[in-house]
Amino acid sequence: MKTQLAASVLATENGRRADEILRACVHCGFCNATCPTYQLCGDELDGPRGRIYLIKGMLESGAANAAARTHLDRCLTCRACETTCPSGVRYGELAEIGREMLETRPPPKPRRDIRAGVVRLLLRVVRAPRLFRLVVSLGRAFAWLLPRRHRRMLRPAGGLRRAPARAPRAAAPGPPAPCGRRVLLWQGCAQRAVTGEVNAHLATLLEQRGFAPFVAEAERCCGGLDLHYGRAADAKAAMRHNVEHLGALDADFVISTASGCGVTLKDYGRLLGEPRAEAFAATVRDVSEVLAGLAFRKRRLAGRELRRIAWHPPCTLQHGQRLTAGVEPILAAAGYELAPVADAHLCCGSAGAYSLLQPAVAGELARRKARELTRHGPDAVATANVGCQMHLAAALDVPVLHWVELLA
Repeated sequence: MKTQLAASVLATENGRRADEILRACVHCGFCNATCPTYQLCGDELDGPRGRIYLIKGMLESGAANAAARTHLDRCLTCRACETTCPSGVRYGELAEIGREMLETRPPPKPRRDIRAGVVRLLLRVVRAPRLFRLVVSLGRAFAWLLPRRHRRMLRPAGGLRRAPARAPRAAAPGPPAPCGRRVLLWQGCAQRAVTGEVNAHLATLLEQRGFAPFVAEAERCCGGLDLHYGRAADAKAAMRHNVEHLGALDADFVISTASGCGVTLKDYGRLLGEPRAEAFAATVRDVSEVLAGLAFRKRRLAGRELRRIAWHPPCTLQHGQRLTAGVEPILAAAGYELAPVADAHLCCGSAGAYSLLQPAVAGELARRKARELTRHGPDAVATANVGCQMHLAAALDVPVLHWVELLA
């Protein structure tokens, strides 16, 4: 793609990187074939190629515009386009640059102020686990007042009630663990408030297999949500805090059971450009990478034996982290039958806070995903991200669980 960015733009780090990414695009349009919003809306500007042109236009003109805001807001950042692109265009990075520009040079009022207020409120709640937990508790207590969709999202543990597992310990564990076995469990903002039982159960699984798992009170938000909404400075501040305080805990691995957090944590080196951040990012593992090769059995949940499972791989796992065949072998070896699922590469519509800010698009994507996940009659749906779990729970009549909870 030919670009004409001003010298002042090319003098910045973002400008140079954007120019590199833009020039890699060859206009082929293969990306549109796997873009959920393009398939749903049929608008070129709601596909990656169209959004690339919008970002290019902003960078060349030096001004933001309402059209770019509308269509970038509608982007899920699922990054399916990246796994499809034959030229290796890093669309996710380009979208970050475009959103940061929109945040620092916003289009005219009045819609801007309403959107900005909603985003600020969401970020404030989600980044504060205690406040988020309080909101969730109140939501569950007064669920009868909420719309059906939100009631279903707040059902504990995918609708299966059971006694919670023992929570993992805070701070470093006492006795040293064997080399490679000391693991920091990333708690996550939404996960610890909504599905804290996932990490609690994982801690038990790890301890039984010789690991020494622990959590850190110093953990802050990974920065993913701020980054998604163009607030790069706030995102990087949180990232630097995590690198400074968690990197000093001498963990062999940092394990994330929320793939949305994991994809951001693994990208700290690129985002911060610091050796300490690169070293921290190198220790981050998705839980499937750590549990691979270990033996497990099926687990009875709430007195039920689940046999057939439909697996939903989050976009942050399959397109962001490029982990596409880690979970299924573990579940199959434990004795589960995996139901076939068509179009598994497509997003469910959760995408962080997207389902709250773009409910119409997110709802239709959830309905389409629910149809494919339940086509072959599974006993439950398993996924690897709290956002997907909550979003799909509102669209399905079968339990939606984190796949780690299926292991005994």
